[in-house]
Amino acid sequence: MTSDLPTRTAALANAARGGIAYTVGAYLLWGALPLYFLALVPTGPWEVVAWRVLLSFVFCCILLTVMRGWPALIAVVRQPRLLWWTALAGVLIYVNWQTFLIGTLTGHVIETSLGYFINPIFTVLLGVFVLRERVRPLQWIAIGVAALAVIVIVVAYGSFPWIALTLTASFGIYGLVKKQIGAAVDATSGLTLESFWLIPIAVVTLVIVGQTDGITFGQVSPLHTLLVAGAGIATAVPLLLFAAGTRRIDLSLVGMLQFITPIMQFVVGWALLGEPMPLERWIGFIIVWIAIAVFVADLLLHGRRTRAVAVADTV
Repeated sequence: MTSDLPTRTAALANAARGGIAYTVGAYLLWGALPLYFLALVPTGPWEVVAWRVLLSFVFCCILLTVMRGWPALIAVVRQPRLLWWTALAGVLIYVNWQTFLIGTLTGHVIETSLGYFINPIFTVLLGVFVLRERVRPLQWIAIGVAALAVIVIVVAYGSFPWIALTLTASFGIYGLVKKQIGAAVDATSGLTLESFWLIPIAVVTLVIVGQTDGITFGQVSPLHTLLVAGAGIATAVPLLLFAAGTRRIDLSLVGMLQFITPIMQFVVGWALLGEPMPLERWIGFIIVWIAIAVFVADLLLHGRRTRAVAVADTV
């Protein structure tokens, strides 16, 4: 029994390293997505999301075939309750994708980063009011500071950050829905069904775009066509990496790593794209970063206490 302990410990360590690699990979890809979608110009945000839905569905169907995942998908289809949850998740992720593309392609990448900076704190609020979870004192402080930051941006900067708050709300509630689904639906089956529910919306969108601005897919250049065709892969791969990573590492570590994405998006918007950052916006973002520092400090302290209790129980 004792001789098996080093083997189990090594296996857990390898799983944790793999989980960190998968999760970091997902966040790095998400952080680079603004640059990818900007390369799709002159394709507009509505057409991009429509192709993103359709091509994600195709890519997931190929994955299910290669990985022999169709039985798992059929098992989900036979459960109406799970189907309704995947439909709701599909609507939420569509709102998130569409808002993100509108922000990216209209010069508001910095505001999209604000949405993902605030998201973890909003998730804590959902846990309090929906799941009746208890909130630690430092988490309440982080929530209050983040709320102050939004007020500062609205009042001092003079504009309501609807892109940021829509991204925060849609992705936060999407995470809540995925939590309700739990392990009953694997990542590939879930994304396949979510994309499937959105196919009618995508088709109608393409019809409207075709009759107004005109479809750009296949009309610009071979490289542009290839990039648009890759939108499904660019959507599915980070989601699958994220699902693989979160199964292997603690949620607190996931919470700390997730700030990779908004930091990258902020740098892209500010340093690479030259989006304006007047003093009022800097003040708002600095207050948000203070809230994040409090949030991460709480995660670290809570994780340390949890490990100490676990060690004490083992002894």
